[in-house]
Amino acid sequence: MHILTVALATAVIFGAAYFVYGRFLTRHLGADDARATPARTVNDGVDFVPTRVSVLLPQHFSAIAAAGPIVGPILAGIWFGWLPALLWIILGNILIGAVHDFSTLMISVRHQARSIAEVVKEEMGQRAYALFLIFIWISLMYVIVAFTDLTAATFVAQDVGGGVATSSLLYLLLSVFLGWMLTRWHLPEQATMGIALLLLMVIIWGGQKIPIHLPEFLGLPPSKGWGVLILLYCLLASLLPMWMLLQPRGALGGYFLYAALLVGFVGLLFGGYPVEYPAFIGFQNPKGAPLFPILFITVACGACSGFHGLVCSGTSSKQLEKEGDAHPVGYGGMLLEGLVAVVALATVMMLAPGDPALARGPVEIYANGLARFAHVLGVPMDVAVSFGLLTFATFVYDTLDVSTRLGRYIFQEIVGWQGATGRRLGGIATVTLPLVCLLTTGEGAYLTFWPLFGASNQLLAGLSLLGVSVWLRRTGRNPLYTLAPMCFILVMTLWSLGRFVLQGGINAAISTLLIGITVFLLFTAARVPTPVQRERL
Repeated sequence: MHILTVALATAVIFGAAYFVYGRFLTRHLGADDARATPARTVNDGVDFVPTRVSVLLPQHFSAIAAAGPIVGPILAGIWFGWLPALLWIILGNILIGAVHDFSTLMISVRHQARSIAEVVKEEMGQRAYALFLIFIWISLMYVIVAFTDLTAATFVAQDVGGGVATSSLLYLLLSVFLGWMLTRWHLPEQATMGIALLLLMVIIWGGQKIPIHLPEFLGLPPSKGWGVLILLYCLLASLLPMWMLLQPRGALGGYFLYAALLVGFVGLLFGGYPVEYPAFIGFQNPKGAPLFPILFITVACGACSGFHGLVCSGTSSKQLEKEGDAHPVGYGGMLLEGLVAVVALATVMMLAPGDPALARGPVEIYANGLARFAHVLGVPMDVAVSFGLLTFATFVYDTLDVSTRLGRYIFQEIVGWQGATGRRLGGIATVTLPLVCLLTTGEGAYLTFWPLFGASNQLLAGLSLLGVSVWLRRTGRNPLYTLAPMCFILVMTLWSLGRFVLQGGINAAISTLLIGITVFLLFTAARVPTPVQRERL
C-alpha cells in the first residue's frame, strides 16, 4: 500500500465530515447570518474588524497550527504504530477537535467575542473564572517549555542545525523589517510581501553558508544555551507591539505552513512512497506506558487542542463577519490541521523498522521526511532539510509568541498588575517557570514534559467543552454533541494525570493541582440550573 492512498482517503473523509457533520453542528448551534456579530457591531478598526472568510481562515489556521500536530503524531506512530495514531487523528479531529474549535468560536461570538475564560465566569461564577485562568496559565507554561526545547533541538541538529539557527535569526529580523515596511512606511502590501518572500528564500539557502554554532556557556550545553536565548526572545516578543513582530512574523509563517502542506502532498503524489513502518507495534510504548490513555495525549494537537479555544475566543471571534463563517473557520480550520498531522505521520510511515532515522528526534524525522518530499520536486537535499527544519521552527515561533503573550495577559489578570511595569513583570513571571524546567532537566527535556503538555492541553479542551455544554444546557439546547466528546477527553486526560501523580516529582504536584481544579469546575457546572429550574426559582 502507498502512503498516498492513506493521505487521500483521510482527505476524503475530512471533506465528507466538513459538509455533513459540520453543517449539522451549524444548525444545532444556531448559526444565523442575520444576527450581527461583534465584529460588525463594534468594528473599531483595531481588534474588532469584519473579515472575509478567505482572509480569516488562513490567519486562523496559521495561529493554531504549530509543533503539536507534527511532534505528537510522529511520537505516537513510532511508539504504537501508524494505524492507531491515524485513527485517532481522523476520529479525534471530526468528533472532538473540530467540534471544540467550532463551538468555542460560536460561544465567544454569542458573548460579545469575550474569551472562553470570561464565558466561564459569566456561566459559572467568579471562583470558577479564577481557577480556569490558573489552569490556562499552567497549560501555557508546558506549551512554552516543550516547544522551546524542541526549537533548541533544531539549532543543534546534525549537519544543518547551525544553518537553521542562522536562518531563524534572519527570519525574525526580516519579520521586524516587514512590520516597519507595512505599518510605518505604508508600502503596498502585496508588493512588500512578495519582496519578503523572495528574501525568505534567500535566507533558507544562505543560512547554511554562515551557520551559527553556540559554544558552551556557564556550563550549559549548546541546546540549553539556545533554550535560554529562545526564552529571552519569548519575553521580548510578548512585550513588543504586535505590529512590530507578531503580526508580520505570523503572515510569513502562514506561507511556510501552506508551503509545507503543498510540498508534503505533492511529494506523496509523485514520490510513490510505500508504507514501510508497521501499522501496529503493541499496546505499550518503549517505556512501558499503555496505549490507553497515552496515545491520546501524545498525538495531542493533531486531534484536539485546548489552545485552539484561546485563539478562537481571543482573536478569531472578533473578526468573524457572519456567524455562518464559524463553520469553515472553526470546523474547517481544525480539519486542515489534521492534514498537517497526517503529513507528519507519513514521515514515519515511509521508514522501515530499524532505519537509523528512527533513532533521531521527531523534529529531524519530520524535516528529513519533508526534505524527501521536496527532493521529488528537484530541491537539493541540504536546502530541503534546511527548509524542513525552518518550517518546523516557524510553526513553533508562532505558538511561542502567542503563548507567552497570553501567559503575560493571564498572569497580570490573576495578580492585578497593570501598566508598563506590570507588563514587564508579567512577562518575566511567564518565562521563569519554563526556564527553571528547562535548566533542571537533561537533554531531550521535551520528552519529560510532552506528556503533561498533551494532557493539560487536551484537558483544557475538555473544560472549554464543559463551558460550552453549560451554555447549551442553560439556553435549552441539547448539549450531547459537546458533552460526549468532553467526557471522553476528560476520562483520557484525568487517567493520564493520575498516572503522573503516582510517578512523583513536579509533574505529580502539577497534575494534582490540575485534577483538583477540574473536579471543582465539574461540580460547579453541575449546579448551574437549566431554564426550567430557573423558572421554578
